[in-house]
Amino acid sequence: MDMQKNETRTFIAMNRFRIARGFEADFETLWRERDSYLSEVPGFQSFALLKGTEAEDHVLYASHTIWESRAAFEAWTQSEHFRKAHAQRSAPKGTYLGHPDLELFEAVV
Repeated sequence: MDMQKNETRTFIAMNRFRIARGFEADFETLWRERDSYLSEVPGFQSFALLKGTEAEDHVLYASHTIWESRAAFEAWTQSEHFRKAHAQRSAPKGTYLGHPDLELFEAVV
């Protein structure tokens, strides 16, 4: 069954982070203790912080949010909830190896 253009589709937003070895616990604590405000946002469905593969100099993590649609995700990025969530305490210097990589996915099946 094909979805019509006006129907909503599940949308996933992921940020991949390369976290320097030795900073994993601080990074996980920061995410565990932060206020995300996501539960207050229309269209938000779920969140997970995923720990991935380990390399010699870093550990791969991904923040993974599921939304009812791309429009719901985009509305969140323009909201006061988004600004408040991203204005919180940041990780210690040296935690990140480069900027996070944002990846966006829309369900097709």
